Amino acid sequence: MPSQIIMHADGFDLFAGEICVLSHRTHAPAFAIGIGKPDMEMVRGNFRIGDDLHLRLPLDCFANDKGAIRLWSSDRPDSILGIKVDVDARKLALRIRCTDDAINRLWIDMRSENGEAFWGGGEQMSYLRLNGRSFPFWTSEPGVGRDKSTKLTQTMDAEGLAGGDYWTTNYPQPTWLSSHNYAVHLDTAAYSVLDLTDGSRAGIECWKADLNLELFTASGRTELVRQMSDRFGRQPPLPDWAISGAIVGLKDGQDTFSRFEKIAASGAALTGLWCEDWIGIRQTSFGKRLFWDWQWNATRYPDLPDRIAALAERGVRFLGYVNPYLAVDGPLFAEAAALGYLALRQDSDEPYAVDFGEFDAGVVDFTNPDAAAWFSERIIGQEMLDFGLSGWMADFGEYLPTDVRLFDGSDPMEAHNRWPVLWAKVNADAIASRGKTGEATFFMRAGYSGVQAYCPLLWAGDQCVDFSRHDGINTVLTGALSSGLLGNAYHHSDLGGYTSLHGVVRTADLMHRWIDMAAFAPVMRSHEGNRPADNLQLDSNPEFLTHFARMSQVHARLAPYVRALSDEAVATGLPLQRPLFLHYDDPAYYDVQDQYLYGADMLVAPVVEADQTGRDVILPEGKWVHLWSGVEYTQGTHAIAAPNGQPPVFTRKDSKFAPLFASLTEEFGA
Repeated sequence: MPSQIIMHADGFDLFAGEICVLSHRTHAPAFAIGIGKPDMEMVRGNFRIGDDLHLRLPLDCFANDKGAIRLWSSDRPDSILGIKVDVDARKLALRIRCTDDAINRLWIDMRSENGEAFWGGGEQMSYLRLNGRSFPFWTSEPGVGRDKSTKLTQTMDAEGLAGGDYWTTNYPQPTWLSSHNYAVHLDTAAYSVLDLTDGSRAGIECWKADLNLELFTASGRTELVRQMSDRFGRQPPLPDWAISGAIVGLKDGQDTFSRFEKIAASGAALTGLWCEDWIGIRQTSFGKRLFWDWQWNATRYPDLPDRIAALAERGVRFLGYVNPYLAVDGPLFAEAAALGYLALRQDSDEPYAVDFGEFDAGVVDFTNPDAAAWFSERIIGQEMLDFGLSGWMADFGEYLPTDVRLFDGSDPMEAHNRWPVLWAKVNADAIASRGKTGEATFFMRAGYSGVQAYCPLLWAGDQCVDFSRHDGINTVLTGALSSGLLGNAYHHSDLGGYTSLHGVVRTADLMHRWIDMAAFAPVMRSHEGNRPADNLQLDSNPEFLTHFARMSQVHARLAPYVRALSDEAVATGLPLQRPLFLHYDDPAYYDVQDQYLYGADMLVAPVVEADQTGRDVILPEGKWVHLWSGVEYTQGTHAIAAPNGQPPVFTRKDSKFAPLFASLTEEFGA
């Protein structure tokens, strides 16, 4: 049954199929309006967000004029909230507009049934199931620690709001899915909040009184996810080189190449070398940082063009790094400033300088089409693609300050959430201009609604190099599963994690477990982290090299299966990494976020807790074969041994890829 709205004398009901998801009456209004003033503080991409609320009025008056709904408060009759209902084949939308420009707050109470589960919210790192908590949608640094009870988080908060919380994420999105097979999307870039702390309601707060509330219904969850991909955009297929071997991240100047050869000599299947520092470095107290001027640094890599060509002859692609800011002490900043392509201060015509921690950078103003085209062609096109790069990390995107002056005159409070999407488009346009869509690729951590149409690959951002509950290795799985439900088909992480601060360093246990987990992601890519010298690396000892080589070979052997999943993603929008409940409708699976289906035919349960030699694995209905032993299992919870190099992985016995899986058992099994 499709979505519909039913009018009453004193209000209306909104239905998703047979489920009433919103009920408004004059005596029990679901809508309220108000006036507030943001209280914002930003320190290097971390935000403190408050609201100086002046007015909140429930809308206790109702009129229906031929299907056009008008709501207002008896205390402020001239501030009318108009709702127009639009219905098409995909969705039902409430187009909500207020006649009073002074009104800048909107609250909507939707309903939640007993036992109903909600998922989504963008790339959530702490909780897959959203029930019981409140989730603001604001792109930012996720924070270090992300748990207010821990000393690390408290220390980072004291140093600049940098501790984070369970809801802070590079990629929020005001879209959520229900276990009753409907989805809600707020079509707005304004700051908004989903409040699920009351089990009987799904409360919405939006810092703008104009938005579209979109309602989708489906016969099942896979169809609902397909609708999300149809709505927000679909990624191209992953390149063959990106899935058929590992990408090694090294940033050691000329010494990079001797280290790469050492790793290659271990027998590792390598298809990419990623050098963030191809543009040079600067040293800060945070660690070794990059020089933010997006051109080849010939001093650090004197013969890089020849190196790239030599790697290409071996089937190895070269990858780099870029972000949407320009260091004020680099030549590209001066070039952009002379062209008028930088965002400005509000009190002058001087370029706005953002403090990135011991250096400042200008903001290329992507609301100016000429500036966006300049960055796409002049930097990514000429300095990167034409130079020989096949991929790159397209970093940041979540830093736009809320007090800049933009070319198009838009409110930076709204432009802030749109910025990752504009940034993704700049990158995608550059690749398309060279006819390399699906051949070259980039990966991003920042996002918002619509980034799916431009970003071909997500990465999980900057995890701590540990097993911590809210900022460690396990958050990669939650991020992949939550973002995948909203049409982001491909996800991966920094093998080994990234953030090493205040004594938190990689352990051998962590390295082994991350190697195992990374082998069963679409892209297997390592990272040295923010403090390479303080942390274990793939080439730190023979044991790591042997383990990495073996698991990279496993990853490479899975390429035919991953290619089939990528083709499926192009056709249907289904993600490669999926929560169990996407294919098996059992409430027992609604909270499972530490294991996943890799396509429909493989189940992966990485070890994401320290000092464990095994773990419990939940298998859904059907017959499942343990990848390493070939032993057959049935539905239920099983205690599975998990030595390094044998993370719990199962395959469906009736899979058409059973011969491929059996060959892996024969070659790599116990």
